[in-house]
Amino acid sequence: MDVTTLAVALIGVGGTLGGTLGGALLSQRVTREQNQRADRERAEDRHDRAQEARRDLYARLNTTARAYRVAARDSVRAAERGETVEPAVLDTARDAWLEQYSSAQMALPKYVHEIVSILNRALGVGYSVDKQLPNSPGPDESYSRAKAWFSGPMSDGVYLLRVTLRHDLGVEVEPDFERTCTRILAALDGERRSLERLLSSEQARATRSA
Repeated sequence: MDVTTLAVALIGVGGTLGGTLGGALLSQRVTREQNQRADRERAEDRHDRAQEARRDLYARLNTTARAYRVAARDSVRAAERGETVEPAVLDTARDAWLEQYSSAQMALPKYVHEIVSILNRALGVGYSVDKQLPNSPGPDESYSRAKAWFSGPMSDGVYLLRVTLRHDLGVEVEPDFERTCTRILAALDGERRSLERLLSSEQARATRSA
């Protein structure tokens, strides 16, 4: 075999090997890109499903909180007018809220959980206000106080819940969210503590008088 023939043979072998290696590398690159694209699609799908689950949870929280406040407020108004009040309506609204609140506790971001927890305590006090009305020592004052609670601080608390949930979802980002949140929470929690003390005092007096 002369030098020319040998050179041609070596070039042919080199070309074959190079083509094989090049094809293998190209195949590996295509496979890697396909895997990366599949990973991104799976991650996006998980994110979309998580967002949808969070939206559903937030919608249920908002709905049950509003229904609870409205049921308590309507119960107070009906009692003041001397109408028959069906306790099951308020109790059902309360149970629905507590079920959603219990389910949400492990899924809420910290700042959302803090707001929801304060609202839950406020709703609980509202429930006590409603239940203690029949035994109140001063009916007129008690009805006025109850109506003021549900139309004022409690209404603001439910409003803040809606704003917070929409803010967290990015649906409606409030530029002054932190300031608004701090103001409403401080008022709500302060009124709640004051109302709790008043209810406790009235209950103690009623017990002593019994």
